[in-house]
Amino acid sequence: MTVTIAEHIAESLYRKGVRFVYGIPGGPSIPLMEAFRNAGIEFILVSHESAGGIMADISARLTGIPGVCHATSGPGAANLATAAGEALLDRSPLIILTTEMSDRMINRTTQMNIDHQKLFRPVTKASFRMTPENSWHLINDAFRISLAEYPGPVHIGIPSDISSVEALTATALPDEVVTETPDNDEERIREIIKTSSRPVIAAGLTAARHGTGNMLAALLDDHKIPVILTPMAKGLISEDHPCYAGVLFHALSDYLEDIVNDADLLIGLGYDPVEYDYESWITDVPLIHFNTIDADLPERENIFSYTGPPDEWFGLLKNLDMVSGNSDISRVETVRYEVSSVLDGFRDHFGPVTALAVLGEEIPHDAIVTFDVGSHLHLAGQMWRTYGNPNMLITNGWSGMGFGIPAALAAKLIRPSSTAVCVTGDGGFLMMAGELMTARRYNIPVIIVVFSDGELNLIKLKQSWKNLQHYATGLYSADLFESDTFLGIDVITADSEVSLRKAINESLNVSRPVIINARIDPDDYKWLVVRKES
Repeated sequence: MTVTIAEHIAESLYRKGVRFVYGIPGGPSIPLMEAFRNAGIEFILVSHESAGGIMADISARLTGIPGVCHATSGPGAANLATAAGEALLDRSPLIILTTEMSDRMINRTTQMNIDHQKLFRPVTKASFRMTPENSWHLINDAFRISLAEYPGPVHIGIPSDISSVEALTATALPDEVVTETPDNDEERIREIIKTSSRPVIAAGLTAARHGTGNMLAALLDDHKIPVILTPMAKGLISEDHPCYAGVLFHALSDYLEDIVNDADLLIGLGYDPVEYDYESWITDVPLIHFNTIDADLPERENIFSYTGPPDEWFGLLKNLDMVSGNSDISRVETVRYEVSSVLDGFRDHFGPVTALAVLGEEIPHDAIVTFDVGSHLHLAGQMWRTYGNPNMLITNGWSGMGFGIPAALAAKLIRPSSTAVCVTGDGGFLMMAGELMTARRYNIPVIIVVFSDGELNLIKLKQSWKNLQHYATGLYSADLFESDTFLGIDVITADSEVSLRKAINESLNVSRPVIINARIDPDDYKWLVVRKES
């Protein structure tokens, strides 16, 4: 039986476990859309292509299967470039499908024509143009590349005139296997660790992606070592764990300096410098960097790298006989108490500290919570309790505003039995407000909490740090929401701890999307977001 290229694409994706494709179609997309429908793949129509890419990214994070998004040629494809960059730097496997001009028109001056391969090459692991000759194996190739360490996005451009053409059966070329023996000096690493009495572990994105929480917990049972996390590693261990010290880079991370400065050895455990480069915080003590692939490390003589899978990291560490046996973790408890005390001092008014505390108390502990980029994220990184569940979803490698709403929508689609909550600032909300129609269109019952303060607070703070007049940071002069609905979605306004608790509980008891307009006093940020000189 003849199989068209569009049909082959859709059937290949379905066999690999793909159940949703996110995006906006164009005229040339129609055969592909029909193929998706016939294959049992639901096409989720979004309001902006970038949102579709973010939703596909979150699908990948929650399923382990590369997420798939689609856009038409020209501006549609360009709108997906931001989502591609996010997936690349957040290490998320993504397949980007775009329709593009036919071979006859690709080099002509014509409407909506742009070289998609050149567009996507800087923000993807690979960018391909599909042909009848490579169509049979290109989806497989894209999945393999996307999932290879580090995971990331792969783009496939589909010429507008080939979707209905027969897919030519071809034997795929065997995967090229490149075997490289890592230059791991195990003996030297063993020697360094054995002489350490005050090690500190910095666990990061790679450790979180590989689900190393149980292995880390087992290591800490044997060796009581202070652990600090990067923002995207939140949930790797519970915030109640006696070794958990806090989060690097986000608010109040200056309190971690005592722990870092007292260390005689730093152990980077799946630490990805894309989140927070080592140069910004490490001291002049030995660093042992455990990772799955080579990473961008400072050029220093006392830095040692071990490249391999996580089980090898922990196998090496667990069997080592450190000088102290158990490091002194009393300082961890001290730091946590100090941070908690500082935050408690901001509970006397309705600012972001109070709002985040209330959310943490009222939202189910197993809820998936997405946080948009902004000042509130710096606080949430330190404050939010995950209870050891990797259910806090953020972007940090890319750090693009507008992440929160589409991320929450995708989380609810992928895990419909879970509560999905988005916490966003009003700037991020305005970037993706159109996706509320996506929530309505598919009746996705998410709770969107908007910290509305009328400003781009983080930019305002940075202007203040430089003693500059505040400029181009005001978002609106009145209220963000001037009625109790927005695009047909109920808006509940909260301007106190009591009213926020009531709003959350109301929202948890309805099966439709809800917006909570949390009118916060942003003054907390001025004192709590750590100033970093640039």
